[in-house]
Amino acid sequence: MNAKPTHHDPSQPADDARKPRSDGEQSRERLLHAAMRLFGEQGYSKTSTREIAQAAGANVAAISYYFGDKAGLYQACFSAICTPVENNIAMFDQPHFTLRESLHGFYRQMTAPLMAGADAEVLLKLFYREMLEPTGFWQQEIQNNIKPEHMALAGVLCRHLDLPAPDERVHLLAYAIAAMCVQMLIGRDVVNAITPSLMSSPEAIAAWVEHLTGFAETLVLAEKIKLQQGKA
Repeated sequence: MNAKPTHHDPSQPADDARKPRSDGEQSRERLLHAAMRLFGEQGYSKTSTREIAQAAGANVAAISYYFGDKAGLYQACFSAICTPVENNIAMFDQPHFTLRESLHGFYRQMTAPLMAGADAEVLLKLFYREMLEPTGFWQQEIQNNIKPEHMALAGVLCRHLDLPAPDERVHLLAYAIAAMCVQMLIGRDVVNAITPSLMSSPEAIAAWVEHLTGFAETLVLAEKIKLQQGKA
């Protein structure tokens, strides 16, 4: 829907009101990027709207114009970087997928933030800060995204382990599979210090995904053997 002609982008001087809408979109993107960086570095409570506007080269009123208030801007930061959970699950939970295809899709959606190039650090810091200093969004993220993805993975594992429903062992296996990738996300400084080549490019991350898929497949197949032996 087109913006009302009476609305003026407050991030621009009044005599620029007739500029194309793309200028306003660029201002909004600058505000989002500045907010992600500052919220990630300083936390929600220690970051002011004035500071964000200054970093974005915009007027403070632009935050109200585009996002309503500071809380709305914070929510918009996560909305801008979070893929809908249905899309993430679709990457690994398909009835016709082999075990390897499901595990590969699971790791691809987990490593998606690392494919953001220079923005990867900004995006990950924002999530880390929310985990350390929760505003309530992290609990929403767990309930609305992380839990559904975990349960979908547990369902995939049950399908390949010939189990009717996930039990504690299946949940532990699902946590272990995810944990191997979490090291890439929260331990990037450790990996870069020890083996920087493993995180040096999108191609390197894609290769890591291939290895993780193989490791996880081995774990699942080993668990399947244990279950079969237990039934014997």
